[in-house]
Amino acid sequence: METRVTSSRNQILTSAPLCGLVCVVALVVYGAAVVPAQTGQLPGIAPQAPSNTNSNKRESPDFGSPENEMRAKLVIKEEKKRYDEHLERAREVSQLASQLLRSYEATRAFTSEDNKKLERMEKLTKRIRNEAGGSEADAEVKDMPSDVTAAIKDAAEMAEDLRKLVEKTPRHVISAAVIEQANKLIVVIRFVRAPGS
Repeated sequence: METRVTSSRNQILTSAPLCGLVCVVALVVYGAAVVPAQTGQLPGIAPQAPSNTNSNKRESPDFGSPENEMRAKLVIKEEKKRYDEHLERAREVSQLASQLLRSYEATRAFTSEDNKKLERMEKLTKRIRNEAGGSEADAEVKDMPSDVTAAIKDAAEMAEDLRKLVEKTPRHVISAAVIEQANKLIVVIRFVRAPGS
């Protein structure tokens, strides 16, 4: 009986360190698997080098950034402002032409104030033409008026037509009709300012 107890005791004594060693190895293997998972790396997959964010920003801009949104809004706002000014010029040309027609019909002559209005009307019409994408060109006016009375009436009608064309033309469109109408109006204005030349 004593031999059995001794051999059982020896087995227990020799199996305890073996069991402890198995536990230690299991903990090491478990730890080796858990640590890379916590750092985002998987065993067997090499970690990637971090990309250079500065070079990426230079190559492709961040379109969703607040700075770029603000710039885009400012550009749109500036374009809208220029378009509104363009419309206002067309309206002013039409108003000046109507005023000149009424003044001329009442007195059959132009005052120095009327001459200033004619000059302003020509400058505004040139600006409208240039903003619409046109340039200096001699337009042909069919049935050119023979006298100032007919010319000032034609100028008033042309100015009103120009206003309507400008108002109908979208902001980003180059309008050949606006350019042509503006050039014709400029020819008539020049005739009114210096008849017979």
